[in-house]
Amino acid sequence: MRVTQSNEEPGAAADAGAVDLNLLLALDVLLEEQSVRGAARRLHLSEPAMSRTLGRVRKALGDPVLVRAGRRMVPTPRALAVRAEVSAVVERARALFAAGQDADLRTVSRTFTIIGHDTIAAALGAALFARAARDAPGIRLRFLSESHVDGPFLRQGTADLEVGVIDAVSPEVRVERLHEDRMLGVVRPGHPLLDGELTPERFATVAEHLIVSRRGRLRGPIDDALAGHGLERQVTGSVGTFPGSLFVLRETDLIGLISSWFRPLAITLGLAVFELPLRLPAIEVGLAWHPRHDADPAHAWLRSCVRELMAQWSAGDPGSGTLA
Repeated sequence: MRVTQSNEEPGAAADAGAVDLNLLLALDVLLEEQSVRGAARRLHLSEPAMSRTLGRVRKALGDPVLVRAGRRMVPTPRALAVRAEVSAVVERARALFAAGQDADLRTVSRTFTIIGHDTIAAALGAALFARAARDAPGIRLRFLSESHVDGPFLRQGTADLEVGVIDAVSPEVRVERLHEDRMLGVVRPGHPLLDGELTPERFATVAEHLIVSRRGRLRGPIDDALAGHGLERQVTGSVGTFPGSLFVLRETDLIGLISSWFRPLAITLGLAVFELPLRLPAIEVGLAWHPRHDADPAHAWLRSCVRELMAQWSAGDPGSGTLA
């Protein structure tokens, strides 16, 4: 196994039958960027040199790897199948050469993908971007919303870190429980529900309800809690995100729910937020990642940042959007 010198194109000097780690690095960056231009910029190469490297990667894999789809390039099924494994090998190599050394985050050039409910980006995004700009300017952060279907996103390498309610993971995935969240009620200002004592009966019957569900569900824990009081609410529909629900609630008499993390946004929009007159199960919030990231200093930095920010929010102190 040989690695070419840093001033050569990745894979340029590979002997027949040799395994060139630089091709793995190039493949990892190409699949992350899905762009020859973007990969060239990341690897400090010219676009023609990067194109030639892509050609060598294609020859080594026996697969086109990236193909044109309109004005974009998209990975082939074979490329998607090996993406996580390639990323894991590259990260293990980085960890091996960094062993015993202090990681210099300012020299790291990476893109981390965080998957979670839209609440996470709204609550943590500004502070995470500020921390990256200060500590690791070569790190880019990409937030992905949860899909309406569950998938092995961490194992496949589609995402590097999952944040929020971790309810569907592969057996090998690391899960770290951080704190408990709770749901709050939200309505437009002047809503009839706000006149008088807030009881389970009034909560259920004063107006129809709007549910937030990425899977489009029309029933949730609230309905089970109401059933315990012999009550039933009328659900008029669902939307996929909390921000979307807030704009609907602001213009209607519907009753909605938000995570406690979303309270500042609801108040900014002029909505009324209230404690629910029901006992609901606690919502466990945490982190999840694939074990291939365990020894990666940059990923450890990311986990530490998210862990610290979430602790601030759970303590009711979201701060100014930056971390000390």
